[in-house]
Order: sequence, then structure tokens, then C-alpha cells
Amino acid sequence: MSRIAEPKAGKFADRRSQLAASALHTLAELGYARTSLREIAQNSAFSHGVVHYYFRDKVELITCCVRLYKESCIARYDHAVATALTADELRADLGESMATTLREETSMHRLWFDLRNQSLFEESFRADVREIDGSLERMIGRIVARYAELAGAIPAVPARVAYALLYGVFHQALLSHLAGDEDAAARLREDVGQILDRLVR
Repeated sequence: MSRIAEPKAGKFADRRSQLAASALHTLAELGYARTSLREIAQNSAFSHGVVHYYFRDKVELITCCVRLYKESCIARYDHAVATALTADELRADLGESMATTLREETSMHRLWFDLRNQSLFEESFRADVREIDGSLERMIGRIVARYAELAGAIPAVPARVAYALLYGVFHQALLSHLAGDEDAAARLREDVGQILDRLVR
């Protein structure tokens, strides 16, 4: 019985991922408050009935979308950690990656911050936001640990503090970028390098 159930569960999860990937851009462009399941269906290859079959409501869909995006981000940064051979290389890669994603994936980051803000008011988002936050914090912890190792140093602060510092700088850069500041990405690249140097001793 379990052998039959497993492929079905796998297919269901795969289908949910396909739907979430399709919905991600619509959600990212319009934001949580202005998007309904019906509107998401209209902007994808799937019917409203299909979307509703795989997701109970918009809360479940948006959290699935953000999880997918953040998982891809984490994989990208983990690859940089795994392939960097020197501290300088890792510092440059991290700064450039954050500056590039600020410019090229602005709407995706805006969606994450939208979800995070909504969790202050809607309890239904909180567990997922805390879990995603935790995965990002652990990623930053791995970056700092590897940077310290390559620099012959040790981390100067806990991962949660490193995450808060880099998260705050990125958030500030995102707001500036959205306001039309053409230098926001370049400043972010420089700020990330300076912060990383201060996160080890």
C-alpha cells in the first residue's frame, strides 16, 4: 500500500511545485494583498479549479512560492561557499551575488518582504516565515564559517547576528533600489564585503 501511495504523493508534490513556480511571478509583481487564486490562474497555464485543488488558499500558495525561491537562493550561495578557494574570492562572490539578485530578482525579494510583513499581522504565515528565516540564517552561518576558515580566523558573532546585519543592509538596499537609486546595488556590494570582514576575528 505504501508503495502505491508514495508515487502519488510525489506526483502531488511535483504538481504543487509546478503550480507554485508558475504563480511566483504573478505574486511577485502584484504582491500578496492584490492577488487572488483566480487571478493567479488567469496568469498561468492552469485553471482556477486546478490551482484550488492543490492549494487550500492563497496563504498556502504564497508560502510554497517563497519557499521554492528561497531554496534556489540558498543552493546558489551554498555553491559559492563550496567552490571558493580564498577568502577574497568568497567575499567578492557574496557581494556580487547579492548585488546581482537585488537588480535582477527585485520582485521576488519584494514578495519575501511582503510575506514577512504579513506575518506580523496574520498568524497563519508565522510558522512558515520563521522556518524560512531559520534556513536563511543557517545559510549565512555557513558563509561566515567558511569565510573565517579561509581567512584563518573564527566567526566573531553568532549566525543570527550575522544574518540580522546582512539582512538589514540588503533590505535597505532594496528600498533604495525600488526608489530609483541607481547606485544601490554597487553600494550593497561594497557594504557586504565590509560587513563580512567584521564578522570574523
